[in-house]
Amino acid sequence: MDVIVNISLLVAQSIIMFSLGLGLEISDFKRVLERKRVVGIALTAQVMVLPLLAYLTVHLFSFSPAFAAGLMILSFCPGGVTSNIISKLAKGDVALSVSLTAVTSILAFVSVPFLVSLSLTHFLGDALNEYSFSEIALVTFLITTTPVSLGVIFRHFKTSIAVKIETGLERLAYVLWTIIVLGAVASSAENVMTNFSQVVMGLFFLPIVMTCFGLILGRMSNLTRTESKTLAIEASIQNSPMALTLTVLISGVSTGLPDLALPAAVYSLTMYAVAFPSVILLRRWGDESKQTPGFDPTADSPAG
Repeated sequence: MDVIVNISLLVAQSIIMFSLGLGLEISDFKRVLERKRVVGIALTAQVMVLPLLAYLTVHLFSFSPAFAAGLMILSFCPGGVTSNIISKLAKGDVALSVSLTAVTSILAFVSVPFLVSLSLTHFLGDALNEYSFSEIALVTFLITTTPVSLGVIFRHFKTSIAVKIETGLERLAYVLWTIIVLGAVASSAENVMTNFSQVVMGLFFLPIVMTCFGLILGRMSNLTRTESKTLAIEASIQNSPMALTLTVLISGVSTGLPDLALPAAVYSLTMYAVAFPSVILLRRWGDESKQTPGFDPTADSPAG
């Protein structure tokens, strides 16, 4: 798991983000300006509240320094295409989900390097291989901002081709990604099994609490039910491929899965274990014909 795996991680993540860009249009960015309040609330939950809850999680569940830093890095990585798919399955506001993905994917170049460096310094200090801020920024730019921007540009100028290849490219990326993750976990099976119990409860706790928080925040902010459940999904789903790519490259480990990457790898399982039951529960929670105050996620509605 040396140079070849590192390059494979970069390529897989770049393909995933490029396919995400292919699904975005200029109108998705314009929509952000049209829905400033809703987007502002969602970004607050995703960019500010989630990392704060992640910080609380590592202390509540006594994560080791490496696992703590790994979870913090995961919390900085925006949801990506996965949150769009889950929002669609849950009958959420897909346009809002896509708009948030567009913004956070571009902003990642600004926010992620600084926050990652801060977390590495706080939790690991000198215990980690030297990895400069500029290198983190470069990697983030290469695996997020650049491929997403290229995808949007390609979609704009070659729309018909983009529509044809979008689904196939996305599937290719995830097949490649699955093979790489399974290979990495298999090569470190003993380490994963030994430390699984230490991180698994925290990695269930984080998405469950953020899902509930998103629903409650949405209703307290007088958002519609559809907007509220989209907010809940966006706030609880993170880009584990991006987090795993960053943590493996930062660690510089030549064999096996580094401890820093373990939370992202385990989260790839716990995320879906939380997301799919949420989808089942939220699908029938549609928008009421008239807005009513309060939070009642179990209420039936004509639209549901």
